Amino acid sequence: MKTQKISLIATALVVASFFAISGFNHKMGKDTKKLRHVVLFKFKEGTSAADIKKVEDAFAALPGKIPQIKDFEFGTNNSPEGLDKGFTHCFFLTFDDEAGRDIYLPHPDHKKFGEVLTPHLGDVLVVDYWTE
Repeated sequence: MKTQKISLIATALVVASFFAISGFNHKMGKDTKKLRHVVLFKFKEGTSAADIKKVEDAFAALPGKIPQIKDFEFGTNNSPEGLDKGFTHCFFLTFDDEAGRDIYLPHPDHKKFGEVLTPHLGDVLVVDYWTE
C-alpha cells in the first residue's frame, strides 16, 4: 500500500512538472502564448532629460488608456557590451493576440503619444514575437 501511494505521488509530480514545463495553463485550459511588442528608441542628440521624461511618461500612460495592452514595462539600456548603436530606451508590451496589437497600433491615444515622441526621436526599432 505504501509503495502504491509513493508511486501515485511520483506520477502526479511527473505530470505536474510536464504541464509546468510545457507552459500549460491549468486555470484557462489553453495555450498561454502571448504576443510581445518590443520598441527601442534612440533620441536625437541634444534631447533634454525633461523631454525624455515626457516621452517615458506618455508611453507609460498607454496601458491605462488602451485595454488591449496586457502588460507593460520599460527601462534604459545598461548593457556593458557597447552594442546598443545609440538606442537607450526599451519599451516592452504584451498583447493576447494580433487583434489586440492591431487595435493598439492605430489607436488615437497611441497616435497622441507619437506626437509627444516625434520631435525627439532619432531612430526606432520594433520587433514583435510570440512567446513559446
